[in-house]
Amino acid sequence: MKVLFTSLAHSTHYYPLVPIAWALRTAGHEVRIASQPELTETITRTGLTAVPIRWTGDDDPLDAALAEGLHEEATRHVQDFDFARRDPRQWTWERLLALETVMVPGLYGILNTDAMVDELLDVARAWRPDLVIWETYTMAGAAVARTVGAAHARVVSSVDVALRARQEFLRQARAQPPEHREDPTAEWLTWTLDRLGCPRGFDEELLTGQWTIDCTAPGSRLPLGLHTVSVRCVPYNGPSVLPAWLREPPRRPRVCLTFGVSESLEPDTAASILAAVADLDAEVVATLDAAARARLTDVPDNVRVVDFVPMNDLLPTCAAVVHHGGFGTRTTAELHGVPQVIIPFGWDTAVMAEQLERSGAGLGLPVTELTPAALRDRVHRVITEPRFTEGARRLRDQARAAPSPNDIVPLLEELTERHRAPSAAG
Repeated sequence: MKVLFTSLAHSTHYYPLVPIAWALRTAGHEVRIASQPELTETITRTGLTAVPIRWTGDDDPLDAALAEGLHEEATRHVQDFDFARRDPRQWTWERLLALETVMVPGLYGILNTDAMVDELLDVARAWRPDLVIWETYTMAGAAVARTVGAAHARVVSSVDVALRARQEFLRQARAQPPEHREDPTAEWLTWTLDRLGCPRGFDEELLTGQWTIDCTAPGSRLPLGLHTVSVRCVPYNGPSVLPAWLREPPRRPRVCLTFGVSESLEPDTAASILAAVADLDAEVVATLDAAARARLTDVPDNVRVVDFVPMNDLLPTCAAVVHHGGFGTRTTAELHGVPQVIIPFGWDTAVMAEQLERSGAGLGLPVTELTPAALRDRVHRVITEPRFTEGARRLRDQARAAPSPNDIVPLLEELTERHRAPSAAG
């Protein structure tokens, strides 16, 4: 069969798709990846075929949105929203409606512009995929699949907080008078489907997929009642080289401190964090970008500062990892049974930290409470108290019990056959 993947143009959203795409490819299926031109080189370096699709002419839509202030406004709103459900006052009809109202123009519409949807539809009509697999925020994949009659599935690599908020929004909407049941997301996608000439209208399947492929450990998921295909996380870090120092076992407990490729630390913040772990009986490996490294004037003797190191090779040697809640780091730590300290900054990361503490596999430290003393205390605890290692090993066992990407290929074939329109077969 023909399988078309689509992702927003960011490696952290694309990389979780790579093992699934290769599992389908090695099973004999044709695979193509559609995304912005800026992701083309990243896609081809994974050995897969890229289909460049422009979002808005020659401009990056995120850059254009930032220029207009839309994305910044949306980012502030969603990061301030209480996705962890700690404050019942935020989970009201008015606040949930405000969240939906901001997300459509400030996030969903930016990542799925009319120009992008139209060009993706042209690709699908020409190639006739049997199955479209789309990452969580590229709903264009669902709209196009429905229009051409292909089956479609959503890939989830992190905590599904936006969908949980959506489900609560719909529950509260049913309690509103009919004339007040606004639904910006449904209106946007209804208009999109009408514009494409799709014979079927909007339903929640356009936000959930006909089924969801979930790469997270079962214990890390929210109970959303979805048709879910579990798949084991197979970490992919991009082109990597194993450094010579990583071939030697650490002489002391090793702690990884990383903020991934999506976030960067201010040099002063980086310096204070490194100073906080200077007196720990541990070897600290800190991944910092070039700007932060250039401005560091004092690196403690027990700290190794690097630009990049593949997490899948580093974390098995670690006693703990400190990170911002990036799903690549989190799922790799789960897979290798490494205790974690998560510094949540918003969006899904607060829920991650809560789940981590509930599982016994680590501790959270909200960014608003981040001080050198607080960070040192949490790192010391997770590397010295056995209960955190035991909790991390329980998560590891859950993660490794899930089927591999190769194992789920027959199920994907069966589901595609069941859901695609007969005329869509490529």
